Amino acid sequence: MSEKKLASDYFMEGLNCAESVIQAYNDEFGTDIPIRVASGLGGGCAVGSLCGAVNGACICASVAKGRDKVGEDNVAKSYTKKVMEKVKETYGAVDCKALKKDRVGCKEIVDFSYDALKEALK
Repeated sequence: MSEKKLASDYFMEGLNCAESVIQAYNDEFGTDIPIRVASGLGGGCAVGSLCGAVNGACICASVAKGRDKVGEDNVAKSYTKKVMEKVKETYGAVDCKALKKDRVGCKEIVDFSYDALKEALK
């Protein structure tokens, strides 16, 4: 039996930060979220904005808890808010530029965002 991979393992294999979180989620929870939905999100949407790993976690939360049609309650927002708040509480920022300025490495934030996602979904 193979050892469970960390989200950062996918990052080290070549996926971007957002794709890595989604791939880890797919593997652990048996989902099939196309990683291509996050291909443009790495590096803070390529401009240092919202961290791709955080963005990937929010995509997973939306798939897990999102609505399917107009008129349904949008409870996914409360889960993405938990992820965002956890990252901001720990690192003081959610933007890629600010995280890198504070020397937060991509591997670290990928794993942290994935763990924050799992905690939020409990």
